[in-house]
Amino acid sequence: MPLVPMTAFLEDAKKNKYAVGQFNINNLEFVQAITQAAIEEKSPVIFGVSEGAMRYMGLEYTVAMAKAASEMAGVPIALHLDHGSSFEVVMKCIRAGFSSVMFDGSHHSFEDNIRLTKQVVEAAHAVGVSVEGELGTIGGVEDDVNVDEDAATLAKPAEAIRFWEETKVDYLAIAVGTAHGMYKGEPKIHFDIIEEVAKNIGAPIVLHGGSGVPDEAIKKAISCGVGKINVNTENQVACTAVIREVLAAKPNEIDPRKYLTPARDAIKEVVKGKIRLFGSNNRA
Repeated sequence: MPLVPMTAFLEDAKKNKYAVGQFNINNLEFVQAITQAAIEEKSPVIFGVSEGAMRYMGLEYTVAMAKAASEMAGVPIALHLDHGSSFEVVMKCIRAGFSSVMFDGSHHSFEDNIRLTKQVVEAAHAVGVSVEGELGTIGGVEDDVNVDEDAATLAKPAEAIRFWEETKVDYLAIAVGTAHGMYKGEPKIHFDIIEEVAKNIGAPIVLHGGSGVPDEAIKKAISCGVGKINVNTENQVACTAVIREVLAAKPNEIDPRKYLTPARDAIKEVVKGKIRLFGSNNRA
């Protein structure tokens, strides 16, 4: 099937209290691993593409790989721009074939974030592309997104509700205590913020920084209204660990297929575990 917007599984996820995983793609092996996991678990998935990953892979290659995966998978796959920094970047991705985009206006003032996000929503919805917005500042490091944890700010429920009412984004990412990258300690997630916002808007909440969050916290976040969870670092860690193991055991190995194949398998197993944890298995 062709690439779909996230709205293709939004209503069902919200109604049945599960979340769909966004798994960032960084190369062909990530695309293959995530796709195979989705097929085996019969789950919808979201390919997340950061601006850094897009520069690395090339926009045309990124879209072509995603389309090829979607056509053969038989499960719903969305190709989603992660942390789009400007209207121009968002439009470039839409024109190239992305089925979903995130506009991250969290570094702007609250009023400007609303104004700019509304422009993105109007343009994207006109061509059937879903939109994610963000409120509050999520800490940590992920490609072009680098926010010191001390500078991270939690979303205010009243502002988040107003933000959704005025922008009508399809998914809303709010800062609730998670961070990009791996955690040094256990994250303190503000479930009360998730619950308050979720019950007052018509869109699922997005949890950024899903790598390393304890399973019970993930389950509680979903029960409070989270419908999309982003995972990238755990897959990168699993991939790199296997490559290091293979090359340590066989230091003279020069065939990339000999270490990328087990690395791809490791990514697939992480994704399958997350799909089951999020409850999206057998939902495709």
